[in-house]
Amino acid sequence: MGCGLTGNTRIESDEVNSAVVLALQNLKRDMGKVLAASNIPGLTIRLEKADIADECYRLYRRGENLMLAAGSLLGFVYGIYEISRRFLGVHDFWFWNDQVFKKREIIPVEEGYDQISGPFRIKLRGWFVNDEVLIDKWSVNRDMEEPWRMVFEALLRCGGNMVIPGTDKNSVKHRKMASDMGLFITHHHAEPIGAEMFARAYPGLTPSYEEHGELFRGLWREAILAQREFQVVWNLGFRGQGDCPFWENDPRYQTDEARGALLTRLITLQYDMVKEQVPDALCCTNLYGETMELYQKGFLKLPEDVIHIWADNGFGKMVSRRQGNHNPRVPALPVRGTGGRHGIYYHASFYDLQAANHITMLPNSTDFVQKELKKVLDHGADDYWIINCSNVKPHVFYLALMAQIWKNGAAEDGWADQYVKQYYGDEQLAFVKQCFLEFSRYAIKYGPNEDDHAGEQFVNHVPRILMTQFMKDRSHRAEELLWAYSGNSLKEQVSWFESLCKPAAVSYGSYLNRCEETAGKLKVGARLLFEDSLLLQVRLLHGCCQASVRVCESLKYGFEEDYKRAFYHAGLAFEQFKKADLFMREREHGKWHDFYSNECLADVKQSAWVAETLMGFFRVLGDGPHFYQWQREFFNSGKDRQVMLVLNMENHLTHKELLAFMKEKWEI
Repeated sequence: MGCGLTGNTRIESDEVNSAVVLALQNLKRDMGKVLAASNIPGLTIRLEKADIADECYRLYRRGENLMLAAGSLLGFVYGIYEISRRFLGVHDFWFWNDQVFKKREIIPVEEGYDQISGPFRIKLRGWFVNDEVLIDKWSVNRDMEEPWRMVFEALLRCGGNMVIPGTDKNSVKHRKMASDMGLFITHHHAEPIGAEMFARAYPGLTPSYEEHGELFRGLWREAILAQREFQVVWNLGFRGQGDCPFWENDPRYQTDEARGALLTRLITLQYDMVKEQVPDALCCTNLYGETMELYQKGFLKLPEDVIHIWADNGFGKMVSRRQGNHNPRVPALPVRGTGGRHGIYYHASFYDLQAANHITMLPNSTDFVQKELKKVLDHGADDYWIINCSNVKPHVFYLALMAQIWKNGAAEDGWADQYVKQYYGDEQLAFVKQCFLEFSRYAIKYGPNEDDHAGEQFVNHVPRILMTQFMKDRSHRAEELLWAYSGNSLKEQVSWFESLCKPAAVSYGSYLNRCEETAGKLKVGARLLFEDSLLLQVRLLHGCCQASVRVCESLKYGFEEDYKRAFYHAGLAFEQFKKADLFMREREHGKWHDFYSNECLADVKQSAWVAETLMGFFRVLGDGPHFYQWQREFFNSGKDRQVMLVLNMENHLTHKELLAFMKEKWEI
C-alpha cells in the first residue's frame, strides 16, 4: 500500500498539450532529484479533467492516488508545480538559487489531503526578459536555450502566465518555447505587435509612416499572421526605431496634437488589423514616457477594451521615467474609479545610463515596493502586470515578493523569513534576512525624492561621464549630468559626486563587514549562495564606490595640474574597478561559468578602461612627450636620479608598472 511519493511513483495523464507534457517532464526530473530508489510502493499521480475555474486546480489524495484535477491548461501546469513545491520541496527559484537537494525514500501524503487553489489577484501577470545581456551569451551544459527554459519555468512556478520573451530578435527567437510551456506572449513597448523593426527591414528608407505607411502595415500584417498560433496579448503602439519617440525620426510632427492624432490613428488601425485575424484578441498599449504625457493631455484616444499599461520610473515609483535631463515625474496611474482596463509595467531591474540597477537589486526597499503596488491595486490597475526581470538571478528576492503580491494582492506576513528559510535554511535566518532587507538602506541618495536611490550604474556611468568630460574639455560642465546636479562647472560636479561617494564607501564598508560575518556563520551550501548573491552585490557596490572616490581625487589633482597625483589616483580607480569586475567573474563556478562575461550595461570593466585611459591622459600631460622624468623619480635610486648622461637605460614603464612604484613610495 502506497502512502506517499517514492521512487516508484508513477504519473498517469491523458493530457497531450505541450505545456502539460513539459511540466510533467519537469516533475519527473524533480522526483529524480528528491526521491531515492527503494522497494517502497508509491502513490500514483493522476491528472483528471474537472469543472474548476480557469487557472485553478484541486490536489487531493484518493486511495492509492494523488489526484490533480483542473479545467484549464494552466490549472494543470500550476498544479504540477505545486506537487513539486509542496511535496518534493523544490522551490520556485531552485535553479537560480542553486537549491541543494537531499534524497528521501518516501514523502508522506496524508489520507484526506485536499487542497483547492484560488484565483490570482492579477489577471495577466508576467516578466519582461529585458536587457538580457547576461543570459543571452550564457549557456548551461553547452545549451544556449537552457537559460531561457529556466526563466520560463521559474515564471510559471511563480504563477506567471505571460512573458515578453526577450528584446528585439530574442523575442521572436524564444516566443515559441514560451508559448509551448503555456505562457501568453506580449511585446516590448518599442516593438508594437512584435513586428520587425522598420529600420532593419528597410535600412535605406526613412522610418516615416507618412512616407512609407504601406510598408509599416505590411510588417504589422506579417507579425499578426506569424503569431496567430500563440496566445498573445497584442501590444499596440508606434515609437521610433529604438526606444525613443517616433518624432525623433519624423520631424514633421511638432505639436502634441499632431503626435497624439497619429498615435490614435495607428493604434486604432493596428487594433482593427489584429481583430480581423483574431476576433477575441486581447490588446494593450503602453502609456510610457512621452505617450503617457499625450494621453493625460487628452491627445491620445484608445479603443475601449484596450488595456492601458502604466509604468513606474524604473526605480519602483509610479511616476513618469526620467529621460535624459527631463524628469517631470508625472503621476503614472489611472484616476480612482476610471473605467476601462488598466495594468502596469514595473521594474525589478532597469537600465538608464544614469543611476539604475541591473546587476544588483532594486535600490528601494521592499516596504516601498509593497506600498507602491498597493497603490496600483487601489487605483484599479489589476488587469495586467509585466515585471522587468532582466537576467533573473540578481533580482530573485524582489521577484519572489512581487509574485506573492500578484497572487494574493499583498505579501504574506513573514514572506522574507519564508524566502530565507527556503534557500538558506533557518539556522541564521534572522541575520540573513536582516542583510537582505537592509540592502536599500545603504544605497546612495542622489536626489530629493523618496525613490532617488542609486544602483550600480550611478557609480559607473557618472564617473565615466566626469572622466570623459575632463579629457574632452575641463572648462565646461558635463551636460549629461544635469539630471542629477547642475553646478556651474565640472569641478563643482566632481565635488558633488565625491560628497555622495565618500560616505557611501564607508557605509557600504560597514554593511559589507556585517554581510561577511553573516556568511561566515552559514553552512557550506548556504554560504556559497550568499556569496554568489547578496554578498557579491554589496562587494560590487562597495568597490565601485571606492573607485569613484579615487576618480574624484584624480580629477581634483588634475584641476590643480598635479598630474603625478592625478595619474596615481586614476590608477587606484582603475585597480578598484578591475577588482569589482573580478568579484563577479569569481562567482562563475559550475553552471554559472561565463554568466557575467557579457556584463556590458553598467560595464564595470569599461569603467576600469576609462580610468586607465585617464592615467595615460595625465601621464601625457605631466611626463610627455619623452616620458622619462617620472620613471627616473620613482624607479631609479636617489643618486641615479641626479645623473643625466643618458635619459633612459631601460624600457619605458607601462602605466601599471609605474603605478606599482608610486604605491611603494607613497603607500596611500
